[in-house]
Amino acid sequence: MLNLLNLLAAIALLVWGTQIVRTGILRVLGENLRQVLAQSMGSRWKALLAGLGVASLVQSSTATCLIMASFLGRHLVPLTAALAVMLGADVGTSLMAVVFSFDLSWLSPLLIFVGVVLYITRDKTTAGHLGRVAIGLGLILLSLQLIVLHTRPMIESPAVRSLLAALPNEVLLDILVGAALTVLSYSSLAIVLLTATLAGSGLLPVSVALGLVLGANIGSGLLAVLSTANSPVEARRLPVGNLIFKVVGCLLILPWLGLVHVELQQWVSDVHQQVVVFHLAFNVALALLFIGFTGPLARALERWFTAPKASGTERPQHLDPSALATPSLAISCAAREALHQADVVETMLRGILLVLRANDLELSKRLRHMDDQVDGLYTAIKLYLTQVSREALSEREGRRWTDVMSFTINMEQIGDIIERVLEDLEDKKIRPNRSFSDAGMGEICHLHERLVANLRLGMSVFLDGGLRDARKLLEEKARFGDLVREYAATHIVRLQDRSAQSIETSSLHLDLISDLKRINSHICSSAYPILDSAGALTQTRLRHSVLAPLDAGESKL
Repeated sequence: MLNLLNLLAAIALLVWGTQIVRTGILRVLGENLRQVLAQSMGSRWKALLAGLGVASLVQSSTATCLIMASFLGRHLVPLTAALAVMLGADVGTSLMAVVFSFDLSWLSPLLIFVGVVLYITRDKTTAGHLGRVAIGLGLILLSLQLIVLHTRPMIESPAVRSLLAALPNEVLLDILVGAALTVLSYSSLAIVLLTATLAGSGLLPVSVALGLVLGANIGSGLLAVLSTANSPVEARRLPVGNLIFKVVGCLLILPWLGLVHVELQQWVSDVHQQVVVFHLAFNVALALLFIGFTGPLARALERWFTAPKASGTERPQHLDPSALATPSLAISCAAREALHQADVVETMLRGILLVLRANDLELSKRLRHMDDQVDGLYTAIKLYLTQVSREALSEREGRRWTDVMSFTINMEQIGDIIERVLEDLEDKKIRPNRSFSDAGMGEICHLHERLVANLRLGMSVFLDGGLRDARKLLEEKARFGDLVREYAATHIVRLQDRSAQSIETSSLHLDLISDLKRINSHICSSAYPILDSAGALTQTRLRHSVLAPLDAGESKL
């Protein structure tokens, strides 16, 4: 029983090690991986090589598939090239299985030791993230040694030998089991390595191991299909196409599997090596066989999966679930959706002036209902960002994550303020049939004009992060505050002059300019993180000349 428990722990360590390596590589090279894939779409062979390289780094063809599916969802790459990338990605993961099949027992403690030292001493740096990758690689090698160690007593057990002898020689059942294990472990590489180790230890017949390897390949394709089930149609085509290649490849090799087994025994003597070489040869054969069929399959997939016609309802347009596997890409998706939310807020903000001038109750009602759209987008972005693994983020990406979350919170609060402003206009101006004085209306129009301009500038700051625009936005905040104080004072003067219109709308006028000021504060808050990181903010806005007398007075007390 103890040996079985140790074996299960070693298998879990193998799966966890592959996850650590994948997370570490994505943190170090997330943006660069995207650029390599995006720039390698000139030909199918270049795309195949790019997929091979990326999958070798992240040790996951599924992760590569999710990245490419996100590109397809945004029409950034052609489907033909993306299918070629996936053929190369499958070869890349099988190459890593061959590397791990060699006796690297001496390397495991070295990688873990160096990785831990780098991770502890250089945390949150590139060296620290590479240390994390080294720890993951060391754990993979250690887990393989533990699997060999704890399967040996089980092999010697008469009960286990009798069970293995009684196993049905059903390759379809082996494929089904291999696919299920891959989906459960979220790693075809881990299942192939486990299968090779068990076969090398004598716990699995080679014929069963080959069936499990075929199942692991199909399982990796199923994983990508399941992960993109809720994605746009364009993103779902690639995983289905990749799965079709795998299934057709398995069907073609099934009649020849016995002959392949015999040939493997003649060319490769070690059982462990036979399994991983078969895995590599299968994926290389798929790449060479189907690279010429990527175009016809892409056209067929585009016919089978047609995008539905766009509806008139407002919903998240850019929150692609398949991008969550690549945190840097997911943050970019969330940022685009936040700008979409800001566009809705801008429509509401511009509508205030139309309601104010025309006393249009119907327009006011439509604008207030748009706040539900803003709230819905805020909720969608928030839930999407919470699914992004913070561990996989670099320091810069972590700041961007915070900026996106803060921006969308501010837009949601602006929408709430606009809704209350419209309700006040309906209750205190439109229904009582009141009107502002010409001077008061001119002041509100001027503030509104500057507010819309500041919102556009704030969106630019959020998008580009430019220091000059951030400074300008903060300067606009100060000018806006000065205007609010000035217009509040001139309104008081009109009240003293007993202007009837000013007296009737006094409360609404002061509340309105105060709400516009609050909206402007939320808009300008996007400048603070940029200025703070550049060291351009002071600790207090009060001048030292004002603080000095106050400090002197306190010292006397």
